[in-house]
Amino acid sequence: MKKMCRVFPLLLIIISALCALTGCGSTSGTLPQAREMGDMALLRTMGVDLGENGFLAVTVSTGGEEAMVLSAEQPSLSAACLAMQGQSDKYVFFGYVDQLLLGEELAKLGIDGVLRHFAQDVELGLNTRLWVVQDAGAGEAMEDGQKTDSRLETLRADSLMGVALTTRTAGEILSDLLEEGSAYAPALDSGLREAGYAVFKNGKLKGILDRELSRGLELLAGETTADVLQFDTGGGKAVVRLSGIKSSVSLDGDRLHIRCTVQANLAESARTLEPDELDGLCRQLEQRERERIEQTLTQLQAWNVDCVGLCRRTGLKRPSQWAEQKQNWDTIFPGLAADIQVHAKIEGGVL
Repeated sequence: MKKMCRVFPLLLIIISALCALTGCGSTSGTLPQAREMGDMALLRTMGVDLGENGFLAVTVSTGGEEAMVLSAEQPSLSAACLAMQGQSDKYVFFGYVDQLLLGEELAKLGIDGVLRHFAQDVELGLNTRLWVVQDAGAGEAMEDGQKTDSRLETLRADSLMGVALTTRTAGEILSDLLEEGSAYAPALDSGLREAGYAVFKNGKLKGILDRELSRGLELLAGETTADVLQFDTGGGKAVVRLSGIKSSVSLDGDRLHIRCTVQANLAESARTLEPDELDGLCRQLEQRERERIEQTLTQLQAWNVDCVGLCRRTGLKRPSQWAEQKQNWDTIFPGLAADIQVHAKIEGGVL
């Protein structure tokens, strides 16, 4: 009997604790209220623009056949996200956002705040893919929520297959800005067509490379993306498709040495090529890619933006001088002369 008396108060304590956790006997508990998926608006895409008076204009979309598009203009990204909660009869959930568009005007002002918000927010994340919208606002490009969602998903898939500009995550861009001081991201026009690469320094947009210069950036970075080029073989046209790129860089005094190997396949030809004709085609490809690298490097030096990690990559080969080189790179980089060598190999089409 005495044993039961000792156990009974203990049971009361346990039951009281369980009631507190489940919210029994109270209108609120320590655990969050459960929500059904059907009661939630699962956002997929976010666009951020520079609004009036320094505010941020934020647009979000759920995507899908019945896409819901919401927007708010507030002093901060957090305030804009909170303001959109009252615009829907469903709970607006940001945890599925994996596509981010930034307007060009905002990018010029600086993207550090947006990237840090994605790093710190409990729902948003740094795995979100990022694009810059050239000559337009992100909100304008997102007017058709269904089209935006499917188009960005297509660009992401095409990038993985190497047939579109390299997509980059907010985390990759933030990491480059913190470690290198510069970064690049794919840029789109208002119709969500590829425009080139947006180049950043100290978190601010320096400019957008056109498609030709963007190919040069990929060559410098060693990024493999598909490209189709046409050349004259003397006996008709020949079309080659790039399939692989490898690049290396080294620094000797004030001269930057760039070595690039390009692999390609012969996609079209009026006839089967002789070995010497294929060699001539390789020389034309090498010249074309050399010019692309040279033109892109000239533009990056004019902007004084090393967004492909040349300082780090050359410093790894001479660690004793790495610290001094990194400290003075902004002074060194614009004045470097370049020795560029390209070796091309084309497969297929030989007798």
